[in-house]
Amino acid sequence: MFEQLTDYVSGAWWSYLIIFGLAYADVLFPLVPSETAVITAGVLAGSGDMSLALIIPLAALGAFGGDNTAYLIGHHFEDWIRRMLFRTDKARERLHWAERQIDERGGELIVIARFIPGGRTAVTVSCGWLEMTWRRFATFDGAAGVIWASYASLLGYFGGKSFQHQPWKGLLIALALAFAVAGGVELVRWWLRRRKATGTSPVPEPEAD
Repeated sequence: MFEQLTDYVSGAWWSYLIIFGLAYADVLFPLVPSETAVITAGVLAGSGDMSLALIIPLAALGAFGGDNTAYLIGHHFEDWIRRMLFRTDKARERLHWAERQIDERGGELIVIARFIPGGRTAVTVSCGWLEMTWRRFATFDGAAGVIWASYASLLGYFGGKSFQHQPWKGLLIALALAFAVAGGVELVRWWLRRRKATGTSPVPEPEAD
């Protein structure tokens, strides 16, 4: 597996273009393995085959460009997007969640959604058709892209540093941590939704004697 990934992210100059392209495409096509590619590039940076100073800005710029493309598509093609990208029950559930959360939390959700596969698509598209101003969207999305790119590449970088002679071990550990973070975000989101659905009854105060 590691050899297949490094065939694409190999340390050659065009590997940086692949990182940018995958980061750009993943919000439009959620199955694109952008995070895995950035982590792999970080592992290669840890072993000296790539430059961390190039990986982070290119991944962040790709993410920012893809998110803004999704924002514009949502702004101009709401009906078509709903039919084409949100046909399954799970996709529609994510979409309804994103719409509610944008109304309640706005910009901070853009940062959180960048760590939820599929969730980033629902949020960025929803921001477009819910008429969030582009300046506000771009501000939060720029921060989200930098945080995400730094997180993914540094996970790989320190994993590669720790296992310089066996970089595949560093990649496995970094991927496991990335999945754990994504799973933790989903778990918290599920718990908050369940808590809101069930409600909590206030404990009655004791009557005065």
